[in-house]
Amino acid sequence: MTISPAENAIGAGSLLSPGQSSGPGWLAIQNGRIAEVGHGEAPHQVDQFFPSHSILPGFVDIHVHGAGGGSFTTADPADSRRAANFLRNQGTTSMIASLVSAPHADLLRQIESLKDLVDEGLLAGIHLEGPWLAASRGGAHALSALRDPDPSEIDELLAAADGALQMVTLAPERPGAIAAISQLVDAGVTVAIGHTAASYGQTRAAINAGATVATHLFNAMPPIHHREPGPVVALLEDPRVTLELIADGHHLHPAIVAEVMRSAGPDRVAFVSDAMAAASMPDGQYSLGALEVSVSDGRAKLADGTIAGSTTTGAELMRSAVRANASAAYPLVCASALMSSTPAKALGLGEVGELTPGQWADLVVWDNNAQQVAGVMSRGEWVVRP
Repeated sequence: MTISPAENAIGAGSLLSPGQSSGPGWLAIQNGRIAEVGHGEAPHQVDQFFPSHSILPGFVDIHVHGAGGGSFTTADPADSRRAANFLRNQGTTSMIASLVSAPHADLLRQIESLKDLVDEGLLAGIHLEGPWLAASRGGAHALSALRDPDPSEIDELLAAADGALQMVTLAPERPGAIAAISQLVDAGVTVAIGHTAASYGQTRAAINAGATVATHLFNAMPPIHHREPGPVVALLEDPRVTLELIADGHHLHPAIVAEVMRSAGPDRVAFVSDAMAAASMPDGQYSLGALEVSVSDGRAKLADGTIAGSTTTGAELMRSAVRANASAAYPLVCASALMSSTPAKALGLGEVGELTPGQWADLVVWDNNAQQVAGVMSRGEWVVRP
């Protein structure tokens, strides 16, 4: 094969693509997409070669509220763009902008402000985390904004999003929730279970109605009890459900992360940041929706001590993913699934998450020695040049 002047080819000491363990490889890029992928020595000249690095799919974060001082919850497109550009520069080339519970009019404004960024391709979609959540498991959501699902409200939000709404998190025990799940799924929206006090049976009913994601498993839901297994067991045991984990060292003990990995495996687990504006910023005061958040030593909390999202980044989560799979034959392969292919598949993002021909050329050049992001490409263009 001869690379035309319009194309770009890169290679590395390790390239991760489906069905292959990590090993030397290369890929060719044309018109922002992957044109060809190969393992071993390239049959043609490559433009750049990274012998001590790995080429990974760009990270896919399906639950993130902001980062780098920017937030998706302010209804300010410039603020949202700041967050999205920061995340992309950290290796998260695909992100779902997560909103928090708010009055209906506020959600409409926020959706309108984000929709143009979705159409532009900077965001992969919008996630409504609430407002249909349990008051007893509200976490960092304004209790005054929590309410039961209403079909007319859902229709208005869907219309405002005009296809940009990718996921909704709700509590299945709220009146009208099961019908809401069907309404959302019929509209092509992925439904997640979270911020819930649901019983095992109520959770099973929600899954059978079409819910397929667990929003930050364990957090904002009752713990397992030997006579009432609750939502955690129902979500863990069902192969139809993708399990979000916030593996930032604060939300979950590493032993819990390891146990979920043993139980479910990388094809069902998606590492998410749940990051807010304070990610990679100094300690201080920040906002998450209508709530004030205090960040100290990198921990984001409300005044009452409730954890309020995280301050982690994609690179930090990738390091956690590698540690969580240290006993695997190919830790980097498993870690990449947690960060890219599994979250992408959970939301049906078919053009990202894997290094295969036809997908967007979204990738991370990973420094295997320093365990950090050395370069980032988005749609065939370097946004961080190695």
